[in-house]
Amino acid sequence: MAAVAVDGVSWRIGAVPIVDDVTLRLEPGEFMALIGPNGAGKTSLFNLISGLRRPSSGRILLGGDDVSTLAPYRRARLGLGRTFQTSAVFGSLTVAENVALAVQARQGGAMRAWRKRADRDIAVRTDKILAEVRLTERAMRLAGSLAHGEKRKLEIALLLAGEPRVLLLDEPMAGVSAEEVPALVAVVRELTADTGRSVLMVEHHMDVVLDVADRVAVLHHGALLACDTPDAVMSDPFVQEAYLGEDL
Repeated sequence: MAAVAVDGVSWRIGAVPIVDDVTLRLEPGEFMALIGPNGAGKTSLFNLISGLRRPSSGRILLGGDDVSTLAPYRRARLGLGRTFQTSAVFGSLTVAENVALAVQARQGGAMRAWRKRADRDIAVRTDKILAEVRLTERAMRLAGSLAHGEKRKLEIALLLAGEPRVLLLDEPMAGVSAEEVPALVAVVRELTADTGRSVLMVEHHMDVVLDVADRVAVLHHGALLACDTPDAVMSDPFVQEAYLGEDL
């Protein structure tokens, strides 16, 4: 059973197809990259999978359950998590407080930052997540003072606090300096390692895509042009023709 199945999904504005009859399967434990030039429909497909938009036709399944009409929060409860292109953290709180609040929200606890250390379970979970994203040494730093790449790690930590089975990462490397990219790539690469999680990632940095992805899906004018291993996709003559002169 696929972690996510996009089954003949289209989304139109009037008569204009933005996402055009896309069928795609993300398998359990798989890391898939979604690539394509600006305007290809990548973020629109993410919006459909996460519930921000409803498809004009087709359906979306999460772990076999049809979620095509469910609100984003209900999909989150079923194990779907998403980051966005812009950073969204509480800059006036510490890194640990940010994560503890997210853990409390998942566990249904009171949303009070000053209670985070009183609950041992929340503290242990927070420490574990910070270690996973390699932010342990930044735990007591204000989130607003972090470098951009570290904020991206914190966003992933907030996502992990919700215990998702499927993670949608929307351009996690956007705005990250070249010096910070390797450390962030290391965190992203390990998201599926022996965790049972699946990741679908939109990314323009092709060196990152080739480094972390098991498969690469290519969107072009809203349609799925190819989906295969990175080497097969990059050597596909149709992909090469579609992107002749384009910056992936």
